[in-house]
Amino acid sequence: MKLLIIEDERELSNSIVTYLSSENYLCEQAFTYNEAKEKIDLYDYDCVLLDLMLPGGNGLGILHRIRTKNNPVGVIIISAKDSLDDKVKGLEIGADDYLAKPFHLPELRMRIYAIIRRKNFSVSNILQSNGISINLLSKAVSINDEPILLTRTEYDLLLFLISNKNKVISKGAIAEHLSGDMADMLDNHDFVYTHIKNLKAKLAEAGCKDCIKNVYGTGYKWTEQ
Repeated sequence: MKLLIIEDERELSNSIVTYLSSENYLCEQAFTYNEAKEKIDLYDYDCVLLDLMLPGGNGLGILHRIRTKNNPVGVIIISAKDSLDDKVKGLEIGADDYLAKPFHLPELRMRIYAIIRRKNFSVSNILQSNGISINLLSKAVSINDEPILLTRTEYDLLLFLISNKNKVISKGAIAEHLSGDMADMLDNHDFVYTHIKNLKAKLAEAGCKDCIKNVYGTGYKWTEQ
C-alpha cells in the first residue's frame, strides 16, 4: 500500500518512513505545501499523513483540495496543534482520523491499517477472493488453506488487483502503485509484466488459474469467479 507523508519536520518524516517501510508500505514524502499539492494532483495513494503547519500554507488547504476532487484516499491529520477546533474542522472537511504529536509509531501503523482496511476491503482482517485467503495483519496468503509464498512486490500487486476487482488497471497505474513517483523516471514498464507473470505462475501452481486477465493494449484485470 502506498502512503504520502506530508510533514515538514524531516527527522520525524524520515523516522515514519523508516518504520512504515519496514512494515511493507511504500512511502513518499512532501515537506512543503506546494510539494504536497503537486503530489496529490499527480499520484494516487492509499493513505495520506497530513501535518497542519506547513511551509507555504495550511495543511487543511491540502485536505480541502483532496476532498473537492472527490478523492477517497484515507487522511490522518498528524499535528502538534491538539485543539478541539482543529480536530473538528479537519473532520468536517473530510479527514478520517486525527493523531496529536508526539505519538507512538505502532499506534500510527494500526490507525493507517484500520483506514485502508475499511476503505479498500471490509471490517474483517481476512480478505478472500477466488479461493485465496489473505490475512491483512500477518500478510500471510493461502489458497485452499495451503500457504503460498509471495515476494513483497507480488503481495502488493495481488492486493492492488483484488481491491480493484473486475476493473481494468493500466500498466502505468500498476507501475506507479509498485514504485511510486519513481515510475515517471523509468523508460518502460516491462517490470510490471515480469511481476504479473511471476504472480500468475505462483497462483496457477497453487490451483488458482485465470484470475488475472490480460486486456490487450490496456492492462490487467482481476476477475472474481
